[in-house]
Amino acid sequence: MSENPVIQDLVQPRSIVARLPKYAAGKPPVAVEGLESFKLSSNEIPFGPIDEVRQAVLAQDALNRYPDSLSTKLRNSLSEYLDVPAEDIVTGAGSLGALTQILTTFAGQNEDGIQDEVIYAWRSFEAYPILVQSAGALPVEIPVLPDGRHDLESMIAAVNENTSVILLCTPNNPTGPILTQAEVDDFIARVPRNVLIVLDEAYIEFVRDAHSVDGVNTYLENPNVVLLRTFSKAHGLANLRVGYSVAHPEITDNIRVVATPFAVSSVAEDAAVASLANIDKVLERVETLVQERERVVTALRALGWVFPQTQANFIWLPLGENTQEFVQRAQARALSVRGFGAEGVRVSIAEVEANDRFIELCKNSEDLKLG
Repeated sequence: MSENPVIQDLVQPRSIVARLPKYAAGKPPVAVEGLESFKLSSNEIPFGPIDEVRQAVLAQDALNRYPDSLSTKLRNSLSEYLDVPAEDIVTGAGSLGALTQILTTFAGQNEDGIQDEVIYAWRSFEAYPILVQSAGALPVEIPVLPDGRHDLESMIAAVNENTSVILLCTPNNPTGPILTQAEVDDFIARVPRNVLIVLDEAYIEFVRDAHSVDGVNTYLENPNVVLLRTFSKAHGLANLRVGYSVAHPEITDNIRVVATPFAVSSVAEDAAVASLANIDKVLERVETLVQERERVVTALRALGWVFPQTQANFIWLPLGENTQEFVQRAQARALSVRGFGAEGVRVSIAEVEANDRFIELCKNSEDLKLG
């Protein structure tokens, strides 16, 4: 009998896999004696689901059956909530899953071997370069401006005949600023109509700036715009993985061809429907977080900290080379925050006690300020 072949000599991943950045999920807090630990590293809200969502989850007992692959109940609920046609909605496993479906459909390598290019701001959502390159496309990263906002002029300048998709994250994760309606309208008018523009609005419920772009109206008025949203943040359903994209049928019909079957479970769908049916309760809780965000922002400004204007449920501190020192100081106080290399720290708004401890940490870390 011949020897079995050594598997590692035969089975190899695509070469791109070795070059992909690794997604780094927010780490849990380190236990510190005498202190309650708080996780401020994953942009989760500090509340569990509302009671109606809990009841909907407990009532779901058809776990032996496949879910509706089209998420019909949820799409109909979203259609009524957003006042858009249900056929314009495609669900996915969180906004991450919904975006994966979009990029798989519209970005990759063409039959002639030329790779599509996908433009996005950087730093922005850290999954972007992973998803873009996994789809077979080339990432084109445009550095954000010093105030953490998208450099739209440079993004326009980067558009060429190979550009297939542009990702606009508003509010931008992890820096926090929004895109205004005026600048997005101007941007869209200057982008070729055969380029797909994705408006990633994962944190839209936390926005209070009256000048912010209205994603729903923007997609309705532009056939090459896709709206991306999630139930993971404001609705507090991160564990259930429910997201969706909204676009015209010419786009959604193609996305459905490659969409992952049964990506949204019946449990997740019923939870999302119940959350939408009680949206007033959801938004009331969101408002408490917005008020906490403003309290924290005011306190840090009073301490002399300079950081981008956030409209999300997190704050970005551009600490540069002092980033990891701040992360360690937070750990010593039983707080987990999200450090990004030598760029900065993102801190989610959480429980009042956690926010108070974060403010105190900033007060005692003025030596880490840049400039």
